[in-house]
Amino acid sequence: MTIEIIQIVGLGLVATFLALIVKEQKPTFAFMLVVFTGCVIFLFLVDQIYVIIRMVEKIAVNANVNLIYVETILKIIGIAYIAEFGAQITKDAGQGAIASKIELGGKILILAMAIPILTVIIETIINLIPPA
Repeated sequence: MTIEIIQIVGLGLVATFLALIVKEQKPTFAFMLVVFTGCVIFLFLVDQIYVIIRMVEKIAVNANVNLIYVETILKIIGIAYIAEFGAQITKDAGQGAIASKIELGGKILILAMAIPILTVIIETIINLIPPA
């Protein structure tokens, strides 16, 4: 794990320095370098993401938790990360208004996916309360 973070930080720093140097002459190329670097870092982490998902699913199976809820939570986490990634890229491009709309879209999608889980939690709590 330590080697991976050193590689990620190293790649990020090299790309940052290159982007700063190139930005004066070719700002479009510098932006493309930043986006490419972000994508490479994300792709570098795909294997780790896969391992995490499998571990969470294994824990859920061992705990007798319905996998539909675990899958929904993992999708919600994925939406949050993807929305953040997209918003950061658009902010880097100087498009703060679009970035805020991406963030809003991510939040609405997360809320829509969370409603079934919230419904089950509320129903469970109501069933635990004895009738008056």
